[in-house]
Amino acid sequence: MSGAGGKKTSTVTAEQTANGGGTAADSQRLKSNLGELLTWFQANDKLPQEIEPLLLRRFYQCMYGDVEETKKLIEVNYALRNKHPHLFIQRDPQDDDSRRTFEYADILPLPGLTPEKYKVSLYCFRDFDPYKMHHTEDTRAFFMVTDCRFVTPDDPNDPDVLSEGEVQIFDMKGTTMRHISRLTISTLRAYIKFLQLAFPVRLRAIHMVNCPTYLDRIVSVVKPFISDEVFKLIRFHTVSMDSLYEFVPRQMLPEEYGGGAGSLADLRTQTQKTLLDHRDYLMNPKHWLVEKTEKRNGGSWRFFK
Repeated sequence: MSGAGGKKTSTVTAEQTANGGGTAADSQRLKSNLGELLTWFQANDKLPQEIEPLLLRRFYQCMYGDVEETKKLIEVNYALRNKHPHLFIQRDPQDDDSRRTFEYADILPLPGLTPEKYKVSLYCFRDFDPYKMHHTEDTRAFFMVTDCRFVTPDDPNDPDVLSEGEVQIFDMKGTTMRHISRLTISTLRAYIKFLQLAFPVRLRAIHMVNCPTYLDRIVSVVKPFISDEVFKLIRFHTVSMDSLYEFVPRQMLPEEYGGGAGSLADLRTQTQKTLLDHRDYLMNPKHWLVEKTEKRNGGSWRFFK
């Protein structure tokens, strides 16, 4: 499982090695292993034709530098993508569906890294009208933003540094049971399965802020789809934002959340620019589509029966 942070017995050294740190021998090992993975990727008929080097490094780091485990994670990632092409492949950040999502909701990677080198993302409503929610289209937009993030350096001042985990903040302000009634079960199942089994980074924490009084009813809907390991990562902040600051540095949050990372409007503009800059990448089937007929050596693709 890749989606959640597991035991870390001797993983600090492994993470440093996967991040390019350590000795000259570690750096050489990193280069050699990434070269091996790229060669394997290009020859594998269960995978697309191309992968961005930075994304390949994220897969490798997620598995703490274990080449064989990295291969398994990569194959599961692209198998799930191709099982749900309407979420992961058939997409355009400038189409009407995407525009509607970004007009009523924010999906924002926040700048910088936590002291633990975790990347933080924020998800919140801009418009509380439940009828503007279209769960499948919104989920597609979410994965477009994350796919852009995974090929963008986490620290512009040091492109070699990768985050060592993912922290997600969901602002529940404005969420009603009408929103919950608009969830599509098949989409929710695919979304959670991908995060738990195929995400190229490890989830370290999920923070739910501005939780409504009927939180237990919302949790009862989604909990059956979430593994116990991931559910243990969720923290519910029911009183104030102060409890969030204990886990996420205040300066990393938008101004509207008492932080110093700029306004939501500025962060929104930057995210939309990133999506536009990566539009060709997001829509290029060579990076995502696994050909079901002969690809390289006549093999056929079939991961899930």
